[in-house]
Amino acid sequence: MDEVRTPQAVARWLDETDGCLDVFVNQLDAETRATDVPHAIDIQKNIPIYSGDNVRELASDVSRRRALLSEWTAVLANGAGAIVIKQGMADLDVVDRASEVFDSLIQQEKAQSGGGGDHFAKAGSNDRVWNALEKHCLFDPANFARYYSSDCIAMAAEAWLGRGYQMTAQVNRVNPGGTAQTPHRDYHLGFMLPSQTLDFPRHVHAMSPFLTLQGAVAHCDMPLESGPTQLLPFSQRFLEGYLAFTREGFQDHFATHHVQLPLSKGDLLFFSPAIMHAAGNNVSSDIFRMANLLQISSAFGRAMENINRHRMCLALYPVLLQAQQMGSIRAGEVRNAVHSCAEGYAFPTNLDRDPPIGGLAPKSQADLILDALDNALGADEIADQLDQLKQRQQP
Repeated sequence: MDEVRTPQAVARWLDETDGCLDVFVNQLDAETRATDVPHAIDIQKNIPIYSGDNVRELASDVSRRRALLSEWTAVLANGAGAIVIKQGMADLDVVDRASEVFDSLIQQEKAQSGGGGDHFAKAGSNDRVWNALEKHCLFDPANFARYYSSDCIAMAAEAWLGRGYQMTAQVNRVNPGGTAQTPHRDYHLGFMLPSQTLDFPRHVHAMSPFLTLQGAVAHCDMPLESGPTQLLPFSQRFLEGYLAFTREGFQDHFATHHVQLPLSKGDLLFFSPAIMHAAGNNVSSDIFRMANLLQISSAFGRAMENINRHRMCLALYPVLLQAQQMGSIRAGEVRNAVHSCAEGYAFPTNLDRDPPIGGLAPKSQADLILDALDNALGADEIADQLDQLKQRQQP
């Protein structure tokens, strides 16, 4: 007779000795089969590869879109833990202009303060722009609108996080000779010392990966010598990873078993924050490997960066309104851009001043922007509405 596992019989907190290397290695003994990923055009090193053109074709078909999103959810949760979308960015001119913006920001910040650092790499190995989302939007809102109108970015975020997700982005440029990062997991629990993760019960260790999605937009061709992201497929399934991955045995196993895929400019990589990963060594002599790292948060969690979305909305709205009136952007692309800019969740708010009217929640910032675009409100009118919302939400 099987043992009855009562709640009391199941350990609810991890111990510092938890996390067996042999169990971890056994969990990695898995394979991505073609039947698991019917929408993929290829499988390389267990990671399914998708066509950006195919994804965009499915974007406006509700049932086929949901089937693809369900496939991605399964891959990220229980499959290899990562997907690649080839030519995920439809217009490489948009990517090139964004690269110019990011290069300008890097130079400005180096001149002002020496530039940004990295969590998991040696100082001086790379150049990083924190809060690249807001800085990009304010520097060139027209380019921001085209960049984040991407169906592929929006659909990957929706597949893992659902509606109301919060976009953040950090540009990382690994220069020739730049060394690899230490293999790690990402935010939330991944940004704590292993001992600190013991302050959270097991179910939080299981929940943390479902609060964020990691992504990267390739801003140049990334052959293997340039050091594209190292990944350990299926490692996101190991519950004790936040506690154990810094140990020597796990680091050694990663060093000998990780995989890397070359990327082309405009390709997208998305992966679970719980997959063991690291930026690779750039052993090239002339490739300045630039990626826009997307860290996308659930509406129900706390994003890593404080974003002034109010200011971003004021900058982006006139651009979207003009593009919409000229017919140069599709309705779905407008929604994608708004969701990458505006706050899509109505809470927290001050319910005395901002009560739900006609529903269970008041209108969010994104709701106001989309309604204003539908009604072709002027920039001054939406600015006034956003100011009023900001006042209503104050404590």
